Amino acid sequence: MTGLDGSGRWFDEVVAGERFARTLTVTETHLVLGAGLIGDFNPHHTDEEYARRSRFGTRILHGMITSAIMGAAVGMRFHGTALAYLEHNARFTAPVRAGDTLTTTWTVTDLVPKPKQGGGIVVLQGVATNQDGVTVAEALGKILVASMHSVTSAGPR
Repeated sequence: MTGLDGSGRWFDEVVAGERFARTLTVTETHLVLGAGLIGDFNPHHTDEEYARRSRFGTRILHGMITSAIMGAAVGMRFHGTALAYLEHNARFTAPVRAGDTLTTTWTVTDLVPKPKQGGGIVVLQGVATNQDGVTVAEALGKILVASMHSVTSAGPR
């Protein structure tokens, strides 16, 4: 299995109710690079001693990085066919720690044809769970995806 298995879906191929998932294990690197990438050095993420005394008992992953991990599954599903990721709204329900294995599952809830844009909007609802089955985040997303017809009539992509 490769990171591109199941990717490259055209708008014409997607159906409401369709589901797809990706799994990733969070590492120490995600915590460290997350702080540097977004400039959030809150001790909940960067200071083990402080975090040990917090309600979480250890450092936790930035919510923004959890959200990005969820969004990556969408990007990979529509690799090569996505025109624009239009919207992403996440709600965090439990902490994510280094060592957690997150599975993000997305469900297509609606399809909005946009022929003038050469495809349509795929509306998605996602949930990320950890290795214990605990929901750590929920999200809504919208992505503009090319239709096969628009690309084939315009030549190769």
